[in-house]
Order: sequence, then structure tokens, then C-alpha cells
Amino acid sequence: MIYIPLQTRYNSMKYKRCGRSGIKLPQISLGLWHNFGGFDTLENSRAMLHKAFDLGITHFDLANNYGPPYGSAEETFGNIFKKDFKQYRDELIVSTKAGWDMWAGPYGNFGSRKYLVASLNQSLKRMGLEYVDIFYHHRPDSETPLEETMSALDYIVRSGKALYVGISQYNAMQTVEANKILKSLGTKLLIHQPNYNLFDRWIEDGLTKVLDEEGIGCIVFSPLAQGILTNKYLNGIPSDSRAGKKGTYLKKESITSDKLNKINKLNEIAQYRNQSIAQLAIAWVLNNSSVTSALIGASKVEQIEDIVKVFDNLNFSEDELNLINSIFAYK
Repeated sequence: MIYIPLQTRYNSMKYKRCGRSGIKLPQISLGLWHNFGGFDTLENSRAMLHKAFDLGITHFDLANNYGPPYGSAEETFGNIFKKDFKQYRDELIVSTKAGWDMWAGPYGNFGSRKYLVASLNQSLKRMGLEYVDIFYHHRPDSETPLEETMSALDYIVRSGKALYVGISQYNAMQTVEANKILKSLGTKLLIHQPNYNLFDRWIEDGLTKVLDEEGIGCIVFSPLAQGILTNKYLNGIPSDSRAGKKGTYLKKESITSDKLNKINKLNEIAQYRNQSIAQLAIAWVLNNSSVTSALIGASKVEQIEDIVKVFDNLNFSEDELNLINSIFAYK
């Protein structure tokens, strides 16, 4: 069956400029961390990418070791891209990353020039792409000189294998230093990808100030705390949920009674706003002016359809924000 995108795909999605750059990102982006691996159903993965693009989600985010097994999410994306999206390449922002373990031996991890360049070459082959739009260093590496890691990112841009570069999970001071080095080399640090949600607001303690001052975009991952901030766990742990499956990063013991209590209180606010918990959680993330885009994951088409309805109600009253802060004991 030939995929033909909806002609109305740009009518309702909101796009925001990524820092001080020429790029705009959809305020909702789709991550392929889970549910696009070698053990997942290809047709479901394909249906989710179709639905996302039909809804104006133009940014697909990957990493070298997404799967499982490692590399399989990029292979899945590559197969679908070749079949359905190749003619729309110039309408897409595709990103990938390297920095965590990928292959055996001393050269398949962390932040060396050898690892980053080799990993991107492998990623491009798996995805069938000539270049990615954004290539990230996936995490800080205290053992590799930052100058080496940043010069590798600069080289990758100059080689034409990535149009832009970003970093993930760097703290405020590390971000300042990384940006300083890239500036000196003549390459812009386009974007930072930190985790951020109602349970974890660490970026507010200095990082967002740096991003704003330096004109660096911010796309946040785990805005739903790996699915905890949804209606899914209101009545226990479903067997088909991330916490209910084996081999995922979210363990059953992570769903504590304290978190469940907070989710149920949050649900009362969500119902008052005529939203699901997930919609409220995404709206809250996007309410932070430093955030360019919220990076969501999905296991089914309906979840993507639900999330984009967030644009029906993005605004919060001061009373709502204060009540949310009180639930999560944030001052």
C-alpha cells in the first residue's frame, strides 16, 4: 500500500524556532527509543510514523543504540523511510546520537572522535541517509577531553554528514564550555536534549538560563516520565505498559505509591481542564519558554493522536500552576 501524506498536515501543528537559528521544530516530536526495534511489529511502527507526519510532526529522533537490539530502530526507520518518506526527505528533521555503549571494545562508547565518526557512518548506512539533520553527543564523557568531542562534532558538520549538532544531558557548566569550543571552531551548537518532566525539573537550576542566553534550542525527552504521567497507571500497572514489560528501563518498583498519589491528584486538574494527564504534562513542559519541543514516545497510533490534542489548551492559570507545584512539592 502506497503512503500518501495528508495535504492538511501543516494546518494544526505548531512550530517553534530552535534557539537563535533558522530551524523551526514541531512542538511535538516523535522519538524512536522504544517500539521501533527488531522485536516490534513493523506495520505498527510504520503506522505511527505515518500518523505522526500526517499530524505535522516533522522531527523523528533516534540514536545508534535504540532498539532492542542495538541499531534496530535505525534499521526499522531506514526501511520505512525508503518505502514511504524518501521523496519527503526535505520536509523532515532526522536526528541520531552516539555516546552510550554500542559495540564491544574500547572504541564503541563515550566521546572519542573515532567512536562518534564511526558511529554516525554506521547510523547513516542503517537508515539509508546521506546525512542527518542533527547529530548529538548523547552524554557527557569525563574521560575524553571536551575539545576532542566538540572538534569531532565540528568535523561531522564540515564533512556534510550532519547539518547541525547538539548535546544531551550536559549540565549548565558543561554546556557553556561545549558551546564555547564549538563557537571557536565556527560551528553552532543548535540544540540541547535533556530529560524534563513534572517529576524531574533539574534543567530549571541553571541550564535553561544558559540555553536562553546562548540561543540554544531545547528539546526535552521523557516529558511523560516514561509513561508514568499518563492515565495508564491510575488503576495499577497494565501488562502492556512499559513498566509491565520485561527488558525496559522503567521497572515496576519505579511506580511508587507516592508517584501514584501525585498522578491521581494531577488527574483532577487534568479533568478540570478537559485533558488527559499526558496532555496536561506536555502542556506544562511547553509552558516553559525555554523548551522548543517535547519529544514523545508511543506504542500505538492513538497515543500520538491524543497527545497532539494538547494544542486545544496550552495555557495555565496561575492557580493551576501553583496547585501543580504544591502536588509535586516544588517551590
